Amino acid sequence: MNTMLAAILHGKEDVRVERVPLPEPAAGEIVIRVHAALTCGTDLKVYRRGYHARMLKPPMAFGHELAGTVAALGEGVTQFQVGERVVALNSAPCDACFFCRHGQQNLCDDLLFNNGAYAQYIRIPARIVEKNTLQVPETVELEHSALTEPLACCIRGIEESGIAAGDAVAVIGAGPIGLLFIHAASLLGAEVIAVVKRDAQVAAARNFGAAHVVQSAAGADAIAAVRALTPGGRGPDVVLEAVAQPLTWQWAVEMVRKGGTVNFFGGPPAGSKVEFDTNLLHYSDITLKASFHHTPATVRRAFNLIASGRFKAADFLTGRAPLEKLKPVLDGMMNRTYEIKTVIDPWQ
Repeated sequence: MNTMLAAILHGKEDVRVERVPLPEPAAGEIVIRVHAALTCGTDLKVYRRGYHARMLKPPMAFGHELAGTVAALGEGVTQFQVGERVVALNSAPCDACFFCRHGQQNLCDDLLFNNGAYAQYIRIPARIVEKNTLQVPETVELEHSALTEPLACCIRGIEESGIAAGDAVAVIGAGPIGLLFIHAASLLGAEVIAVVKRDAQVAAARNFGAAHVVQSAAGADAIAAVRALTPGGRGPDVVLEAVAQPLTWQWAVEMVRKGGTVNFFGGPPAGSKVEFDTNLLHYSDITLKASFHHTPATVRRAFNLIASGRFKAADFLTGRAPLEKLKPVLDGMMNRTYEIKTVIDPWQ
């Protein structure tokens, strides 16, 4: 067989499942037989826009959260064997540029991205094989390990925010990223306050460890409600924003306690502007941070958490669909059909 099925994005909301050449590995590369590819908000943005400025131009295969088995080895690959279960990440840093040498591999000047998970096979570049491809033990479900990439981004956000056991942490948003934050922070021992919008998100937030849930219905004062759930009404120690709207960025700043930290994890559309009360920032000594992407170290910490058995990986995978149904799945995500993540099976 010299061809395979793959979802090819041709433009804005135009994805077609086509038969394309089977990838062959060059030196240092591997080809993975995809067992499961997971839907993601970034892929939805790519589908909606028809491109990604840093990574993708149509026509192109896309998708980046995957796990599978090694189908072919390029020359010189010795750390993996054909048939081995693996999870491959969507990027790897160069480890040579200014940012890599200063402990900021997520900002690498030559960050190598890889896409094409919505397919039967995917080629993994040598740098990712070397630095960000992990063996999956038989004790871990392959599709569960595909959660490593988004969880690694959240683990980095948690670490960069200095969250520790006993902290009061508000998470604004209960989409897939918000729920990952809620679950990871609660497993760390934080007391999590989830700020959600829709009814269906209330139970999900509680299932993943939220001690309190505030529903930001029309007219509700989410800021006051969250503060009221903290000792003395002082506000959370850390607020993680995972909605990507200017309004919720403002909420986060007004919600956090004096001396606390806000992490703007959700990125609003390019060109968005936000206004903050400079008096509040200055006299409350608030730290404002943003977190982007992951590093090889947080990838491994995320994978170890999934493999530990403490992480409710199965509960994140609420939908299933064959590759040919990818377009309806993405359309449903745009219309806010409530699935946390859908497992796309290219062999179904």
